[in-house]
Amino acid sequence: MSSENIISIIPTGLANISSLLAAFRRLGFEGRLIESPAEVSSANYLVLPGVGAFGAGMKKLAELGIESALKDRVQSGAPLLAICLGMQLLSASSDEAPGVEGLGIISEEVKILPETVRIPQLGWNKVSPDSRARLVTPGFAYFANSYALRKVPSEFSFSQTMHGEQFVSAIEKGKFLACQFHPELSGAWGESLLKRWIEVGRE
Repeated sequence: MSSENIISIIPTGLANISSLLAAFRRLGFEGRLIESPAEVSSANYLVLPGVGAFGAGMKKLAELGIESALKDRVQSGAPLLAICLGMQLLSASSDEAPGVEGLGIISEEVKILPETVRIPQLGWNKVSPDSRARLVTPGFAYFANSYALRKVPSEFSFSQTMHGEQFVSAIEKGKFLACQFHPELSGAWGESLLKRWIEVGRE
């Protein structure tokens, strides 16, 4: 298969890789697991997935030695998709792991969802993108989260979702997309989002 049809996935050890592989396979792409900084830098398309704890996720990235390569990739504008915990790892820090630094690509803190609603949030919820969004369209996505960003730097367009209060459910800039929800589990709407991310990555 041509390298243009390969989606590189970082095995954080905290994600359901099989559902991601199946989603990309339906779109005619092959998913491959990568672990080295060089592979992070050279991948045509890169996915940072994750489900679970912030501290464990950052520990895994440190073990792989890919923190700097991930930061450089975002700055370069190369295609990158971060999902669920993968999105949170891009932040400065998280309530979930006090004292643990995130990648700092997004200079904001991840906060726990309000105690007035069910935590974790498990199930479908509405995603509302701002007027600058190019990739995310209004729709419903599948969530599995207890923590989320409340704001993002102004250079990113963003989508919002309500669960007790508004939180940031996606951010995007060019070929960079980060989703608090799981597009691979979000039916036809999520599949179309993955397809748009791939198409923009080819520009």
